[in-house]
Amino acid sequence: MNRPGGTARVPRFGAAPSRVTAAIVLVVIGLVFAVPLVALAQFTFRQGTEGSLTLAHYTAIADPVNATTYQPVFDGLGASLLIAVIAVAIVLLVLLPAQVITALRYPRLRRVLEFVCIVPITVPVVVLVVGFIPVYQVVAQVFGSDAWTLSFAIGIIALPFAFRPIAAAITAMDMAVLSEAARSLGASWWTVTWRVLLPNLRRGITAACFLTITVVLGEYTLASFLSRTTFQTALVLVQQTDPYVAAIFSLGALVFGFVLLVVIGRIGARRSGEKESA
Repeated sequence: MNRPGGTARVPRFGAAPSRVTAAIVLVVIGLVFAVPLVALAQFTFRQGTEGSLTLAHYTAIADPVNATTYQPVFDGLGASLLIAVIAVAIVLLVLLPAQVITALRYPRLRRVLEFVCIVPITVPVVVLVVGFIPVYQVVAQVFGSDAWTLSFAIGIIALPFAFRPIAAAITAMDMAVLSEAARSLGASWWTVTWRVLLPNLRRGITAACFLTITVVLGEYTLASFLSRTTFQTALVLVQQTDPYVAAIFSLGALVFGFVLLVVIGRIGARRSGEKESA
């Protein structure tokens, strides 16, 4: 049904929730997420079983006396950041071109590419490790057994999380029409890619990169079964001697992931504002 102004009215199914219902749902969901985080933050300030609060656990991280005890955490964090860089490079240099080329030249293969990228999330990581073990025996002989080699396996696990944001950005724009219009004006494929396609895919690419980094920082099963030292395995090791410092680093990782999600939302909101102003 059309309104007098000519715009079509979008049909709605069911009644919209009232403000009170929406507020109740928001508060309940907020408590579900906030209570464990607040408890974890309170634990990092706790002084033994006395219940008093102290900053001693935070200052102990910077104490040179404890450098040997906490060094595995910093080594694992450095390894995880290196893995994150390589995994993001895999997303940008392999997954992104594959999705763009498929959307432009081979649209019939889109379902096949989607199926291949979504499969890793349907298979338990423990099962994937069983298949990775013989592969990593060869990888260790060629590249060594350093932690950075996990980027190949973690890159596969991160495919479902990186595929969806880029696919959503491609679907939101008419890539074929934009590229053909730019080509008809004399632009080369290099110019079309850098000046037309990538700016319109910026939000999806950013979300894919941030989600890949989050997956890398939270991955434990692969590193544990393949005997590699990463951030999560180092936390488990340090927790046996100092659970407070392990909780501090875990809280920091959660805050970092939350900041990444906020950045993704801000980038998306700014992009939407630019489209509306245009």
